[in-house]
Amino acid sequence: MNDRSKGISAALASAVFLGLAPIFGKQSIILGFSPLAVVAIRTSIAALLLFLFLLLFKRSFFYIYPLGLAGCMIAGIVNGLGSILYYTALSRLDAGIGQLLYSFYPLFVAFWLFVDRQSISRITLLRLTLSLPAVYLLISSSHQKIDLLGALLMVGAALLYALHLLINQRVLFEVPAPTVTFYTLIGMTATVIIAYLTFNPALPPPATTWWPLMAMAFITFFARITLFMGVKHLGGLQTSLLGLGELLITVVLAQIVLHETLTPIQWVGAFLIALNLILVSYDKPTSVKRFGRGFLNWLNPPSISPTDFPFQS
Repeated sequence: MNDRSKGISAALASAVFLGLAPIFGKQSIILGFSPLAVVAIRTSIAALLLFLFLLLFKRSFFYIYPLGLAGCMIAGIVNGLGSILYYTALSRLDAGIGQLLYSFYPLFVAFWLFVDRQSISRITLLRLTLSLPAVYLLISSSHQKIDLLGALLMVGAALLYALHLLINQRVLFEVPAPTVTFYTLIGMTATVIIAYLTFNPALPPPATTWWPLMAMAFITFFARITLFMGVKHLGGLQTSLLGLGELLITVVLAQIVLHETLTPIQWVGAFLIALNLILVSYDKPTSVKRFGRGFLNWLNPPSISPTDFPFQS
């Protein structure tokens, strides 16, 4: 299996895990856990699981150069803030509708790439164009009025998630995916625990069942590893476009588990998302510039290039 195939497989696996997360998250909130408690507990357990795994089997993956560590921590803080927005929004929206709004994040990845002065292929632009009417059809035919604040929070979460993908993509040039996953999770954990202890350090009654929240923690553990394996071999934008598959998983399970419903028009939008996934086989990832002038260029590790010796023949 070549690197591209590995990237596609990892990105699709991540989409499956991430598609399950909103279902268990919504169940946890319904059971009485606050959004901050949900994100703090599941992220902390996922980070602990990965720490134990690396300690027992892959201690060499603890090594990371200082600039890479800084990049992972920044990505973790960004995604930690995004997770807080996400689960706060989820407490105000249906899981399916919330995930539909969150599916804008590939557009934000493209936006951040443009800001970072990176190139985007024509097929990628076509796939992004398909995403717009798909999301519109999915949202516009909702059976109930969408909470505006919840919608804005979810879009903000998508914006931050997209940014953290591109920050990590820079670090992944030199660092293995498990290492990036671990230190990013550390940054996330610190961010969400501080928010939880500061704003709402409360838990539901002792009799409350914890199994949906524990399931979320294990899902997060596997989702983060496969996510960054996808980013490493496929790139942030391609991984995020494949990640739209999580939308279909969430929508279908929301109907089965949470008894949410979609109209025929919304299923047309879901079909466009599926078509978007099929087009990945024709979309060749463009190379990310390592030494350009984009705003993420500072994450490149020190290296020697021909320009360092302008007078050498």
